[in-house]
Amino acid sequence: MKQIVEVTIPVFPECWSSCGNCGRGEVTVDDVPMAEGSYVERDETILVLETGKVALDIPSPCRGEVVAILVKPGDRVEEREVVMLLET
Repeated sequence: MKQIVEVTIPVFPECWSSCGNCGRGEVTVDDVPMAEGSYVERDETILVLETGKVALDIPSPCRGEVVAILVKPGDRVEEREVVMLLET
């Protein structure tokens, strides 16, 4: 049985708000190496985020087909924001 999985931005580490060394408040999409209709494997990089000092690869939570990409490079993202839909 197929189902739709929402891919969300993970919760940012607590140290980002206190230290500021890695994250500087604004997290943006640097790259989306997938296209709608692509098939991805679990743990394959589906999104790259930029924090100002650190690039962060976001892995796929499961194997499936990309049915919708809800962000594009340059978009600002927030914790728990849905950025992609996968059909498993």
